[in-house]
Amino acid sequence: MPVSTNTRELFAKRLRQIRLSKGLSQEALADLAGLHRTYVGSVERGERNISIDNMERLAKALEVDTFELLREQRHEFPPRQEDT
Repeated sequence: MPVSTNTRELFAKRLRQIRLSKGLSQEALADLAGLHRTYVGSVERGERNISIDNMERLAKALEVDTFELLREQRHEFPPRQEDT
């Protein structure tokens, strides 16, 4: 699978995760970002080759840094408790 497809899929997944974590609908996110709701839906399905400008608009609307939309989510583990 080409790298661009993997990156597009990662972006789509992270966009959806962050949007849902903030309790936003696709329509609400689209309004905040100044984009059409069907466009946001197609980005979340990985159907669009999104521009950097639109990535920034979505990140600002979600109040996150753009790189957060491209970073794989790592599972956070609780700190290890040292034996006493």
